[in-house]
Amino acid sequence: MLAVVIKSTGSWYTVKTTKGQVLDCRIKGKFRIKGIKSTNPIVVGDLVSIELEGESWLITTLEERKNFIVRKSVNLSKQIHIIASNVDQAILMVTIQSPITTTGFIDRFLAAAQSYGIQLLIIFNKLDIYNKEMMQKQQELHKLYEKIGYSCIAISVLHDNLDAVKGAMKNKVNVIAGHSGVGKSTLINKLQPGLNLATKTISEIHKQGQHTTTFSEMYELDFGAWIIDTPGIRGFGLVEIKKKELGDYFKEFLALKQKCKFHNCIHVNEPDCAIKEGLRKGSIAESRFASYLSMLEEETTYRI
Repeated sequence: MLAVVIKSTGSWYTVKTTKGQVLDCRIKGKFRIKGIKSTNPIVVGDLVSIELEGESWLITTLEERKNFIVRKSVNLSKQIHIIASNVDQAILMVTIQSPITTTGFIDRFLAAAQSYGIQLLIIFNKLDIYNKEMMQKQQELHKLYEKIGYSCIAISVLHDNLDAVKGAMKNKVNVIAGHSGVGKSTLINKLQPGLNLATKTISEIHKQGQHTTTFSEMYELDFGAWIIDTPGIRGFGLVEIKKKELGDYFKEFLALKQKCKFHNCIHVNEPDCAIKEGLRKGSIAESRFASYLSMLEEETTYRI
């Protein structure tokens, strides 16, 4: 019987079958995924086959994934942690303050999702708490990423009508990510009243969120969408992307790279580089190029 994994706690998995049943399962025996050194073999969003053995439901087969989003394992540098699979759209929640979301973090997430062909939506939250300077910074970032080609929505989750967000999410499996405290759980509670996901206030000392989501979980929303809530991510790394491929996951680089003198140009020290020329002319944002160089230097992250 086929089912979708809607919650993972590490050893137990909650699935929803094609008949609408919600069941708790374990993995049958020694379960490995060919070619993936992952800390978690089954993740939220996976389509699996299950069978009843005695009184227990067991996951027996993992169907092929159309995509997945990963981050480096915190404790095992040579392994990865898959956040979610079979995703139609990745939503990144960004805040200018309480907590601060850096452009480096944003660009890493965008590049990672781009590398798997996942549609992106950036939601700028907490407009209600920004002063004039913060609001200007938010508007500049909004304009920057929209110009590159990313969909952006600016809201205050606590006070605004969320019709634009609902419209962007409808008929899609969405994964939502961002630092702890940006308002992910609050947004989901507003989108689907009655879920009552736990939320916490921002730490006044560190101006960072306190983790409320422990495990990834998928929720069905009554306006025709699914959303996967993920534990707050304070750091995000790319996995197994070659240096020469990295620029392909920066949309604005793709428009110019054909004009580089060398076909294998990585846009650092090569002469007649169209990307560096774009940087000089202002068509490439300094923050984006800085993010690119930072990622390029993380050699341990890449398969060279």
